[in-house]
Amino acid sequence: MKKTAILFTLLGLLLMGCEEDKGYLLTGSVEGVEDGKNIYIAQLDPNSNAPRVIDTTSIQNGQFEIDLEEQDAPVLSFLRLEGANGQVVFISENQKIRFEIDKDTLMNSRVEGGKENKALQEYLDHIKEMNKKLGSIQKQSRQAMMNQDREQFNTLRETQVELQENDKVFKESLLEKNKDSYVSVMILSDMLNMRSHNAAEVREYYAELSDRIKETTLGKKLEKDLENRSTYEVGSKAPEFSGPTPEGKELALSENLGKVTVVDFWAAWCKPCRVENPNLVKTYNKYKDEGLNIISVSLDRPGQKDRWVQAIKDDNLEDWDHVSNLQFWNEPIAKKYGVKAIPATFVLDEEGTIVAKNLRGEALSEKIGELLQ
Repeated sequence: MKKTAILFTLLGLLLMGCEEDKGYLLTGSVEGVEDGKNIYIAQLDPNSNAPRVIDTTSIQNGQFEIDLEEQDAPVLSFLRLEGANGQVVFISENQKIRFEIDKDTLMNSRVEGGKENKALQEYLDHIKEMNKKLGSIQKQSRQAMMNQDREQFNTLRETQVELQENDKVFKESLLEKNKDSYVSVMILSDMLNMRSHNAAEVREYYAELSDRIKETTLGKKLEKDLENRSTYEVGSKAPEFSGPTPEGKELALSENLGKVTVVDFWAAWCKPCRVENPNLVKTYNKYKDEGLNIISVSLDRPGQKDRWVQAIKDDNLEDWDHVSNLQFWNEPIAKKYGVKAIPATFVLDEEGTIVAKNLRGEALSEKIGELLQ
């Protein structure tokens, strides 16, 4: 009986030893870093929406290793190297994940392991290339403006539009391939925040994601953001607002609707807004006698009313209405309309319904002409 009991005990220990490790392992190499430097692993905190350190290890002989607990769902994570700027973005999943750390530029580090990080790396590589090309175009555009080379400036704008269209196609293609991947929620969040797609389009893509991904923290946040966006989407009644004019009077949207009304968000400090202002003046002068009204809402900083008023004068915007609480990005009217980047425009019909958003230049003029007809 004693021998039998011992055999069962040994068998039990062997079986326990053969159980699959349900956690996940992070390993990596870092060249040119002395032993003892710390590696910090953080995850996105659902409450603060900021990275929170969950584990730490140190580098030995240019290598590091961390064994972490199993994840119920993929989660956005970050690796930081002591003494280095920036961080490496990755997705925690129950797979072995390998890092090749570039100590000088953490953003250039490589991450391998699992389908989530493969999709993420593809997306991050695309973003880096996009930013590089857009940065070059913007630099050339500034030079063309300084040289007063309108033809070159227009050519560069066309190139930028084409680049942005290619960006949309790439993201949509990546979404189609990764409906059960955490990176899809990241892509959709970027689409929404960068306004490359409207909320209705993002909502359609979101509906196609797997339930597993929708239940992640970021998935739930995106769902909530989409619900909030419905209040200022095309087809919705424009949120009512009132605000102080430069003269100190209170101006309400509902009392100043034209046959067509443009609610224009801008600021004296916003260079793209100032570049777009001549187009807005041209459009206003073309259609003001037919019923166009403009209400410009400034996101200028507290205590800088003089800059706001001077910019109105300098850009010849004095013929239409202006309001601002001078609260910078805390401007309450901008928050009502979900404005996170400027310039931003909302075109309203005579009933105050939003019929178009974020049109500029000739596209805005054409839309207003169409509505007035």
